[in-house]
Amino acid sequence: MISGINKGERSGTLYVVATPIGNLEDLTFRALKTLERVQFIACEDTRQTKKILTTYNLKKELFSYYQPKEKQKIPQIINRLKRGEDVALVSDAGTPGISDPGFPLIREAINQGIRVVPIPGASAVTAALSAAGLPTHRFLFLGFPPPKREATKKLLQSLRDETGTLVFYLPPRKLTAFLILIQETLGERQIVFAREMTKIYEEFTRGTPKELILSTEKTSHKGEATVLIGPQKKPKKTP
Repeated sequence: MISGINKGERSGTLYVVATPIGNLEDLTFRALKTLERVQFIACEDTRQTKKILTTYNLKKELFSYYQPKEKQKIPQIINRLKRGEDVALVSDAGTPGISDPGFPLIREAINQGIRVVPIPGASAVTAALSAAGLPTHRFLFLGFPPPKREATKKLLQSLRDETGTLVFYLPPRKLTAFLILIQETLGERQIVFAREMTKIYEEFTRGTPKELILSTEKTSHKGEATVLIGPQKKPKKTP
């Protein structure tokens, strides 16, 4: 189905703006100019977005748009877009629409014939992949694993034969339990645990599940982490 605005009408533009995942200097020039010119910013946590605005001396209307209130908020944003206002969609960190509430709004804007423009920039997925040292020619991003242990176990079992690097987001408090499940279902893969990326205490921890279980049990980590699981090593061919 082809959607579009009626002739003679002028809708605003929904800009999908990537923001820093930690270091505020990672905001791009284009993102800064976009935030300056839009009528308002739709954001998950206004406190997080205010940090960016304060750093760059910007004053802008902030519209709270977060999970699970999307259904209530989307019609209000769409109506303003239809009136000709330009809107910047941002997440708490990184690129909107990647494991956050941005997707439903983006989809509805497209369905309504509203122009959607990406303003690319920081993303925890690509940042972690670029420095992990695991294969990147093929990867599968899976976001946050299911909350229940058995569901996570089934998911990992279904990925046994995946030939690319697997990427998950994870609260550090769940890391040890997640590593145990990896060991049970996928075996001794190469794992990279990336946390605090772009910040002062940026850390990449590498090893097998067994090695990392021992280190994580003794360490208290803070902040959201990115966990990368390397593909299964192919057995060496015998001559």
